[in-house]
Amino acid sequence: MPRYIAPTKDIQFLLHDVLNVSEAEIPGYADLEADFTGAILEEAGKLASEVLQPLNTTGDVEGCTLENGVVRTPTGFKDAFEQMKAGGWSGIDFPEEYGGQNLPQVVSSAVGEFFSAANQAFTMYQGLTHGAASAILAHGSEDQKQTYLPKMVACDWTGTMNLTEPHCGTDLGMMRTKAEPQDDGSYSVTGQKIFISAGEHDLADNIIHLVLAKIPGGPDGIKGVSLFIVPKFLVNEDGSLGARNGVSCGKLEEKMGIHGNATCVMNYDGAKGWLLGEEHKGMRAMFTMMNEARLGVGMQGLAQADAAYQNAVDYAKDRLQGRDVTGAKNPDGPADPIIVHPDVRRALMDQKSFAEGARAFILWGATLIDKAHRAGDKDADGLVSLMTPVIKGFLTDQGYDMTVKAQQIYGGHGYIEEWGMSQYTRDARIAMIYEGANGVQALDLVGRKLAQDGGKHVMAFFDLVKNFIKENGGSDDAYDKEFLEPLKAASKDLQAAGMYFMQNGMSNPNNALSGSNDFMHMFGHVCLGLMWAQIGKAAKAALAEGTGDTEFFETKLATGRYYMARQLPATALHLTRIQSGADTVMALDAANF
Repeated sequence: MPRYIAPTKDIQFLLHDVLNVSEAEIPGYADLEADFTGAILEEAGKLASEVLQPLNTTGDVEGCTLENGVVRTPTGFKDAFEQMKAGGWSGIDFPEEYGGQNLPQVVSSAVGEFFSAANQAFTMYQGLTHGAASAILAHGSEDQKQTYLPKMVACDWTGTMNLTEPHCGTDLGMMRTKAEPQDDGSYSVTGQKIFISAGEHDLADNIIHLVLAKIPGGPDGIKGVSLFIVPKFLVNEDGSLGARNGVSCGKLEEKMGIHGNATCVMNYDGAKGWLLGEEHKGMRAMFTMMNEARLGVGMQGLAQADAAYQNAVDYAKDRLQGRDVTGAKNPDGPADPIIVHPDVRRALMDQKSFAEGARAFILWGATLIDKAHRAGDKDADGLVSLMTPVIKGFLTDQGYDMTVKAQQIYGGHGYIEEWGMSQYTRDARIAMIYEGANGVQALDLVGRKLAQDGGKHVMAFFDLVKNFIKENGGSDDAYDKEFLEPLKAASKDLQAAGMYFMQNGMSNPNNALSGSNDFMHMFGHVCLGLMWAQIGKAAKAALAEGTGDTEFFETKLATGRYYMARQLPATALHLTRIQSGADTVMALDAANF
């Protein structure tokens, strides 16, 4: 059976040695001393490894069931959900006035990785609730906030987002769901939504659906879309639950993975709903939830990769097969463990260097969110907006690849369900698709985010990398050669790609769009390169001080060197592809495929 151990030591190192959170001038960060964050991470890790992870296989095997309109979650999910609620984990970063603990996003992100790695399907129930509550917090009236947020923050009620319809996915302007105004100020919502995660289940007393729909007579296309709060049960004035609303689950989807989460077809038959935000401004409100979800999905890519890696390492150390070409390492046994073989080492180092770099990237992104929201820093807000498609697209593409590599370590056993490795691959696969497929993320990055605010934010990123290299170079030749020079080269590749888009994208937009996926991956590699340069700096400083776990810091340096030498040079390949233009991509007529 697979296992999972929360990487608390690694996150403590990132928080306090790399990001130096307690010294950051962000409201609430002064309280993030090592003892405080350590206690939180320790408790979250226990819940993840002792409660959630043992249910991961259960959820995969049992799945959810729909009978007479009622969805039953897998055995043990209800009890685990109550433990999650009792610990206050669902509202860790919400304002105290609604029952939250008002902790920074960086803490919530760290804890969220543990839960997603231990049991992604389970964690989606409270994760979607968090996103829906965030949208209500940002765009709801005071009455809506008071009515819904305390219950949602506590996860007594859960939440969803309803966008996709059978005939339209990314192009939401084509939606047909309608919301007709009623005399009492509410709306009658009618239509069908598909792929609704956690749309119906038995974990909470009520489910608060956020539904995109069109008000008759509004503008055509996406400009005519509004967002509505549509509860499963109507809420009385005293806060108690009233009659069942006109919303039901018509079907449960049979999926490749995340079997423990109920993915529903939702039918709205004159359901009573209330406008959230302004008329015809639904996407503005929904994007509050979607952007949060995209960052969370990026974390899922990391989480599944790390959980799979942990088990692959165990297997590689135990599985005996072949002999080390340089001499037997297990002379008393019939063979050596497969971890002695260079190609197995390569696969494991790919996984390890990705997971640890991606973890730093996620936490750095969370500090930008905190700086934007808690300190009102518009530059930080612009930078994290630029990073959002990179975090979502790159980390989920790479995360899935790493679960495949972990599965490969097991050989044939990786393909057999009893070993549990295929679940990581199957669960990770959805992260590349939902909350905007990764091709859409790449188009968003190249088509919108690069030019946002006149290119201010991408230039700020290049300056960030340039200044880090300038400020930290020259004092250590080994560090310069192993970390800073590869980062500088990769950053130059990224800038050259951006310049190519500027010079060739206007005359032929396909020259930019055909290279968008490569650019997203280039950007992701440079970001992880920057993270590893920062990690390397912190590890070297810790070793120089002569305190702490020497082996831990030396391992960090070795892992960082691997990424800089073996992964970061991929930017050169991506640049070559981008500069080849669109001609070969667009050469065939549709009939010739």
